[in-house]
Amino acid sequence: MSLAGKRIFITGGSRGIGLAIALRAAKDGACVAIAAKTTEVNPKLPGTIFTAADEIRAAGGKAFPIQCDIRDEEQITNAIAQTVDEFGGVDILVNNASAINLTRTEQTPAKRFDLMFDVNVRGTFLTSQAAIPHLRKSAEEGRNPHILNLSPPLSMKPKWFKNNLAYTMAKYGMSMCVLGMSEEFRRDGIAVNALWPRTAIDTAALAMIPGVDLSTCRKPEILADAAYAILNRSSRDCTGNFYIDDEVLAAEGVTDLDHYSVVPGTKEFLTDFFLD
Repeated sequence: MSLAGKRIFITGGSRGIGLAIALRAAKDGACVAIAAKTTEVNPKLPGTIFTAADEIRAAGGKAFPIQCDIRDEEQITNAIAQTVDEFGGVDILVNNASAINLTRTEQTPAKRFDLMFDVNVRGTFLTSQAAIPHLRKSAEEGRNPHILNLSPPLSMKPKWFKNNLAYTMAKYGMSMCVLGMSEEFRRDGIAVNALWPRTAIDTAALAMIPGVDLSTCRKPEILADAAYAILNRSSRDCTGNFYIDDEVLAAEGVTDLDHYSVVPGTKEFLTDFFLD
């Protein structure tokens, strides 16, 4: 398996899961565009598009940092166009950017509702829309194009909606993009899949949620390795799937996951949302 020379566009990749995916691809010599808002260091959320680019280059890849707010259609269009100018095309899109607000209906302000839908649903849809012509060209050139959304398997069980309805709808919106686009672009040879973690993942965003015990989490690298495996699969044969990280790794023969634990030896993990 290798992502050498692949041209990858990652939203929200200045830190956490997006950056981990970028660094795994960089080890092969991939070309990675990091499209995110952060250009200056925030004490609460470390990492910028520029520090991410430095890490990607240090890992062996080519990096292209782009300041981009995926709530803005023009910025998305420009970011994709700049990436094509820089790398000559796009082979892989990772829709990683996401907003979270775990509140019940009466406690969800309109601005937080709008943020989650603008980033998670609208941002994913419009970024995919902008990338599709280039991914189609990638397919024509036999470059194995993929869209990978960091979103959960769909479920209509009320328990996933009752405590944080707005967030659930927003994340499921990303998953519905997978459901629809995988069929829409199947004939074009563009794979569209989702990836979600079995356990909570130790990220700066998660650390800001009160009451989360990070010692019961796994590291972002488990998702990076799972994403790497998916993105190396045939785009014409592997589409429309809602993958779980440990299942992807098990299929690759990786069953010892202890090195992904924040605290090695941990046996009981905090299960992520949307999984029974």
